[in-house]
Amino acid sequence: MMQRISGYRRGEAMRQKEIKRRPDWKDLYKRKTHDEVELEVGMELPHGPVLFYNELVADHSTNPRNVGRMTDADGFAHIGDPSCGDEMQLWIRIDGGRIADIKFQSSGCAGAVATSSMATVLARGKTIEEAKRITDADVIRALEGRPGRDGTCILSGISALLAAIGDYEQKNAAKR
Repeated sequence: MMQRISGYRRGEAMRQKEIKRRPDWKDLYKRKTHDEVELEVGMELPHGPVLFYNELVADHSTNPRNVGRMTDADGFAHIGDPSCGDEMQLWIRIDGGRIADIKFQSSGCAGAVATSSMATVLARGKTIEEAKRITDADVIRALEGRPGRDGTCILSGISALLAAIGDYEQKNAAKR
């Protein structure tokens, strides 16, 4: 009894035989050297890692300030889109009308962590009104440039700060 082979499997088997018949089929799996790639592309490529972050952004992304949770927060915000992996939680504690303590946790990219870290640095010690006036542009200026390419996720720190302040104000309005 003859076994019937589907068209896809037959085509795949024939393609594999063709590849094996070619004298250079083993070369298909060899990695090219850096010099070979440069010749192929026709230009010199950078050696070593290519960084899209300046030193300040790299520092804030690898050593973020004010990271953690706060159990006795006066205001809290949870923003982001968990389906794409960018989420941020931010807590603030108010004392005497000023942001006495601020903490955040982020599951975003390095740029999102760096901008969130800088947003908390800029907000700490400010009055509520001063903190409300902090903008994305202030964070970018403080970091000496926009980290990464584009995307709103890198500027989630200010959104979370404003949402946490809104939460604090809403709680205080309910107490009155």
